Amino acid sequence: MTSSEPYEFQGKHVTVAGLGVSGVPAAKVLHGRGAIVTVVNDGADERARAQADELEALGITVRLGDGDTLPEGSELIVTAPGWKPDKPLFAAADRAGVPVWGDVELAWRLRGPDAAPWLAVTGTNGKTTTVQMLASILTAAGLRTAAVGNIGVSLLDAVLGEEPYDVLAVELSSYQLHWAPSLRAHSAAVLNLAPDHLDWHGSMEAYAADKGRIYEGNRVACVYNVADKATEDLVREADVEEGCRAIGFTLGTPAPSQLGIVEGILVDRAFVENRQKNAQELAEVADVDPPAPHNIANALAAAALARAFGVPAQAVRDGLRAFTPDAHRIAHVADVDGVAYVDDSKATNTHAAEASLAAYESIVWIAGGLAKGATFDELVAKSAPRLRGAVLIGADRELIREALARHAPEVPVVDLDRTDTGAMRAAVQEARRLARTGDTVLLAPACASMDMFANYNKRGDAFADAVRELGSAEG
Repeated sequence: MTSSEPYEFQGKHVTVAGLGVSGVPAAKVLHGRGAIVTVVNDGADERARAQADELEALGITVRLGDGDTLPEGSELIVTAPGWKPDKPLFAAADRAGVPVWGDVELAWRLRGPDAAPWLAVTGTNGKTTTVQMLASILTAAGLRTAAVGNIGVSLLDAVLGEEPYDVLAVELSSYQLHWAPSLRAHSAAVLNLAPDHLDWHGSMEAYAADKGRIYEGNRVACVYNVADKATEDLVREADVEEGCRAIGFTLGTPAPSQLGIVEGILVDRAFVENRQKNAQELAEVADVDPPAPHNIANALAAAALARAFGVPAQAVRDGLRAFTPDAHRIAHVADVDGVAYVDDSKATNTHAAEASLAAYESIVWIAGGLAKGATFDELVAKSAPRLRGAVLIGADRELIREALARHAPEVPVVDLDRTDTGAMRAAVQEARRLARTGDTVLLAPACASMDMFANYNKRGDAFADAVRELGSAEG
C-alpha cells in the first residue's frame, strides 16, 4: 500500500507495535479517530506498565511481553521506528497482507488538505544540525516553521497541532524511512552515507536503499553531496516528479546546479538565473558555527533546501548567523595553557569522528567506548598525520589501539584500563600531558557511550567538567 490517499480509521482494527515516545501518541491519535486499537510491546517493565495503564483507561487494549504475535483481525500495523523488519510480527503481517506503517507514515497520512510541505533531511551524520540550520534559515525568511521528526519533536504533534506552519524542516532516520512508503517531500537531502545500523537493515545496500526513500516523489529538488557519490547514485535511482532537479553541494567551487565555496563565501549556482554564468553569494564561511568542514557541508545542504523553497539569500546568511549548535557537537570548551579542548561526544561512529578529526591540524585524540561492530583502520589511516597522541577509554578501546599500532605506530598512546565514569578526568589529564601549545585535545570517541555513561551528553559533560577543572587549576 503506497497510496497517500486519505485512510479511513473508523472501525478499523489497528495494531500499534511498541510503546514509548512514538507508540503512545500514535495509539491515542488512532483511538481518537475511531480505530479499534491494540498495542503490543516486547517489554513489561514498570514504565511499560504505567503507559499501558494510561492507554487502557481510554479503552485501548494493551498486550505486554508479546510483541511478536499478530493480533487477530489486524488490518493495519503502526510500528515504532526501531522495531527491526525481521520481527515475526512483520512476517505474519506480510503473510496476511496487512500493511505496516511507521509514525512518519501515519503523520503523513493524517495531514490536512492545506498541510505544510516537508523539507526532509537524512544521512549517517549531521542530520540534526542540518535540520536546525534549515529551520533557522526558514525562520529568518519570516516563515512559520519547526524542526521536527527524529530530532525529538513529534511529527504527529506538528501535523495535528493547532499551530499553522508554512513549511516543516524534517529529520528522518533510516528506520523511519523504511516504514514510510508514501512519503513525498517538497525537497530532500541525503547528507552522506557510511556503514551504520547494519544489524537492523541487514546490509549496506538495504541501509542505503532506505535512506534513498527520502527522494521518492520529490517535487522540486533532490540535494546530494558531491563528495559522496553514493548520495548522487540514490538521486539517479529515485522516481521523482517531472521537473525535480538534482542539486549538489560541495566544499569546492560549485558547478552549475550546485552550491559551494568560493574564497570563503558560500555561493549558489543552482537557484539563480543563467546558472551557467551567475552565482549568488549567500553567506561567509565565518557565519557558520563552528566553521569545521563537515559543518560547512551541513550549512550548504540546509541552504540548498531553503533555496529550493524560494528563500532569499539574505535569509540564508541571517539564519546561519542566528544558529547555535547543540551541545557536544564539536563544541569549544576552553583554552588551557595554549591548548584548545573540543567536545564532539556526538561523534559516536567512525564517519562522524573522521569529519571531526579533519577539522584540526594537530590533535590529541580521546576515543573509545562501545564500537557497535565498527572497525577503525580507515579512520586511523586517514587521520594519522594529524595525531599528536591518543588517549583511549572504554570497553572496546583495544580495537582502536590495534588500528593505531598498524597505521600510526609513531603516535604515543595512553590506554586507560578502566571504564568507570571517573576515567574521563584521567583521560583529560593524560591528554594535557601529551599536548603542546597550539594543539587541540579532541573528544571524538567514534564509539557509543553506554559502557561508561548514560548517553553521549553525559560523556560530553564529564569531558567539559574535567577541562574546567584544568582551567581552575591554571587560575
